[in-house]
Amino acid sequence: MSLDGYVAGPKGEMDWIHVDDELFNYIVKLTNQSDAALYGRVTYQMMDSYWPTAAEQPNPSQHDIDHAAWYNRVEKYVLSDTLTLSKPKLTVLSGDIAQKVTSIKSQPGESILMFGSPTAAKSLMQINLVDELWLFVNPILLGQGISFFPGRSQHIGLKLIESRLFSSGITELHYQVCSMS
Repeated sequence: MSLDGYVAGPKGEMDWIHVDDELFNYIVKLTNQSDAALYGRVTYQMMDSYWPTAAEQPNPSQHDIDHAAWYNRVEKYVLSDTLTLSKPKLTVLSGDIAQKVTSIKSQPGESILMFGSPTAAKSLMQINLVDELWLFVNPILLGQGISFFPGRSQHIGLKLIESRLFSSGITELHYQVCSMS
């Protein structure tokens, strides 16, 4: 995200997001501690258009190999009222999202990661189903765009668990969600 809280520019632009091997290696550590991914429909479609075969492309990076292996291994859940897909390791969640996500969280396993998906994240925060936030703040002010926290109508108490500064200037902020009101 940008320092002023945007995850994309006004037209969905993400060319300002800095990624490098240091950040990718850190992300691999995070993903390897999880066995499920949760996405909104738009982010899922973007991820699924690339990651299933990323490691098979000519000259894949180590990150492409590692993340593709993780993506293909984990259970994927997509919040959507319009998506109708049937694929292995994919469940589309609609209807009573609170009950369905609560059920998934109660199953044995590692953590569930959500990448991007600001609309889905907002929906889950509104029903108290987000336990932690990992924010990667890029050193840029966009001034406008797609906000990660649009129109908050409730307060969310956070406890900083960890912060890390990457050589690129990106700051990782890892928060535990303490309370919502």
